[in-house]
Amino acid sequence: MILEPLSPAPDHDLPGELLTELTALYASNREFHALSGDFPDPDDIRPEQVAAALADELAHPDVEVLLARSFGRLVGIVVTLAHHPDPADPDPWIGLLMVDAAMQRHGHGRLLASLVEDRFRAAGRTAVRLAVLENNPAGLAFWTALGYEVVDRRPDRDRGRPCAVLRKAL
Repeated sequence: MILEPLSPAPDHDLPGELLTELTALYASNREFHALSGDFPDPDDIRPEQVAAALADELAHPDVEVLLARSFGRLVGIVVTLAHHPDPADPDPWIGLLMVDAAMQRHGHGRLLASLVEDRFRAAGRTAVRLAVLENNPAGLAFWTALGYEVVDRRPDRDRGRPCAVLRKAL
């Protein structure tokens, strides 16, 4: 698997072919989007919605969007945050890790998480955090199986949704 940072064009637009791939990836995860409420209709995720969501992420200087490719095919996306907005929180965060639904249960998510952890280790970071929506027991099971431990429960910063905050020492 190869991770490549997402770099939009100078006009901040994503190339059409890439946006098509990303939209298919997001749309394949209907159940997650139904839980999260990130898109108005999880059965009809549109390219302009995906482009807007990614533009919002890329507007933050501490955010990195990584595309995961296997044999040239886009199989996943990861959004990381180098520094949490809360100055009392020293750890970087994984804001999103999503694998194409057709490619799930083949080890891609586990490998993708490991590659992101390796990037943080190489940058001298000693732990990583993430939040899982309380209504997503499958997500919680995935992360705890990778060694993440629940360290807090609180609403997310953007929408106030109940979340479990997990942390893993690197």
